[in-house]
Amino acid sequence: MHCPFCRNPDSRVIDSRSTEDGAAIRRRRSCPECNKRFTTQENVLQMVAKRSGVTEPFSREKIIAGVRRACQGRPVDEDALAALGQRVEESIRATGAAEIQSHEIGLAILGPLQELDEVAYLRFASVYRGFESLDDFEKEINALRRIAPPE
Repeated sequence: MHCPFCRNPDSRVIDSRSTEDGAAIRRRRSCPECNKRFTTQENVLQMVAKRSGVTEPFSREKIIAGVRRACQGRPVDEDALAALGQRVEESIRATGAAEIQSHEIGLAILGPLQELDEVAYLRFASVYRGFESLDDFEKEINALRRIAPPE
């Protein structure tokens, strides 16, 4: 790690701490050359393999943005979206895989989204599963009714 002040290639780790969500490690460092201190953050990169064959780093923000579109006009607040994003990220990271298929991420979103808002779930599922007719919606609605009968 190069010192950001004098560009010395060496530094000494003074302290290491995990971030609150456990997804990164913060290290406090000291430069032996100029004696200045600085902080670094190490993140574990989990890659997503998309259907097109392209891989990109996992992004909780992309999860939240996709779910936000499905929740448009629904009574879902930003805190609930953030909690859903964290829940999905935790389930993805729990797999321990360095690379995960985008399809698996979609599956990880469906469960929490169904609990959050059924209409948003239907919207997301219709795109994710590629609904092509009203019959597809009807089958999904009937499946939802079997899971949680109306009150």
